[in-house]
Amino acid sequence: MGDIIEVVIGIVGEQHVSVGDAIRDDQTHDECLTVDGVVPLAVVCPADTSEVGRVLRACDEQHVGVTARGSATGLSGGCTPTPDGIVMSFERMDSIIEIDTANHVAVVQPGVTLAQLNDAIAPLGFVYPVFPGEASASIGGNVGTNAGGMRAVKYGVTRHHVLGLEAVLACGDVIRTGGKYVKSSTGYDLTQLVIGSEGTLALVTEITLKLAPLLAHRATLLAPFTTLEQVTEAVPRIISAGAAPLMLEYIDQVTMAGITQAAGLDLGISEEVRAATAAYLVVVLEGARADRTDEDAEAVATLLDSLGAIDVFVLPPTAGEQLIKARERAFFVAKAAGSNDIVDVVVPRAAIPGYLALAGALAAKHESLVFGCGHAGDGNVHLTVFQPDPAMRIPLVRELLEEGMAAGGAISGEHGLGRAKAGVFLELGDPVVISLMQKVKQAFDPNGILGPGNLPGLPPDHAQSDSPGALAPEPAEL
Repeated sequence: MGDIIEVVIGIVGEQHVSVGDAIRDDQTHDECLTVDGVVPLAVVCPADTSEVGRVLRACDEQHVGVTARGSATGLSGGCTPTPDGIVMSFERMDSIIEIDTANHVAVVQPGVTLAQLNDAIAPLGFVYPVFPGEASASIGGNVGTNAGGMRAVKYGVTRHHVLGLEAVLACGDVIRTGGKYVKSSTGYDLTQLVIGSEGTLALVTEITLKLAPLLAHRATLLAPFTTLEQVTEAVPRIISAGAAPLMLEYIDQVTMAGITQAAGLDLGISEEVRAATAAYLVVVLEGARADRTDEDAEAVATLLDSLGAIDVFVLPPTAGEQLIKARERAFFVAKAAGSNDIVDVVVPRAAIPGYLALAGALAAKHESLVFGCGHAGDGNVHLTVFQPDPAMRIPLVRELLEEGMAAGGAISGEHGLGRAKAGVFLELGDPVVISLMQKVKQAFDPNGILGPGNLPGLPPDHAQSDSPGALAPEPAEL
């Protein structure tokens, strides 16, 4: 493998290739709780598309695996490398190439972060509305996982805002898909195929994004309910009322207590109300005019009251903003509390109460604690699992994923499969669909060098042994 290191040094320069002790710990993993970091052969930081292509061509010729890395904020082990492969880090490719105000479009390199982009376009009256909860996340990483977040109920997910891509195939060839237009009936939509492929089909080197107008006024409502069923029953009523909420989040009582305590946030909720609450519904509205936003907030508050809310709090702007920031930090609060795994199953939103009731029963069965919150507007359930013993945790998580699929949902709503859940997807997914995916993979990447261990490209025995899809010893033998 010394040859490939010499080759990539010749392409990007010695100062942009890290090997051995020069590889930082944070370059070996992402935020996934169940996939351990792996020190790769090298970390390579290209400066442009040409260098990406030349490095990939060399790796393809020598059958060296390549794992793409953005900001490493992912939660499924997707940027965890292999010991005999390289990491392609896009930290140097972080330029905003163009902001086209006439077409409401921005063209960026993959290393551009959400914070960087929004800071640049806000003064121009625009926003990139997809926000998965971490401003330091890279646009390239968001494209790789088709990231969503709390705003998906109004704006959708990443794929709804990507108009075109420049990407490099495993062989080094560069392709361009889409462009500064919003519709096309011209052949296969390769843009959408690459989005969500987690770096297994091609490496994205440029993204053309659709921007939205920046609406200046917001209102945040907090409604405690005695049952989760009431929360989810309220969601379609709010949507059909025409308020077009920016966010519709449910937060169970334990999670609410944890995130507000961690943020030092007092929402002024009485102990009597807290004791009677099973879950909270958070509704965020936005608008171009303050008076209309206030009118919508009043109408939604009246509706929530009629739907059985214990109370309805219209939070002051500062408190509302702090609550949303606290909600965005829910994963890190759970991590600090010692959580052992997370689940981001998506189900039809009407199925949320039944699924969560089943999750509670499964937690009791496996002597574990399961708490959570989620995007009530789109059915994305985020569960935090506290169970340090793999013998109980692995079958619990597996059953949670299976039951999510049985409810008409999918294993992952927005985190991606990565290494953590690639194996269980191969085991539980439709074999015909998986076979088709593997044929697509073969067409894009015949030698299988891109994203080794992610998605359906490898058999389940490449999964992590601490993940539900691993073909490690049966749980009882762990």
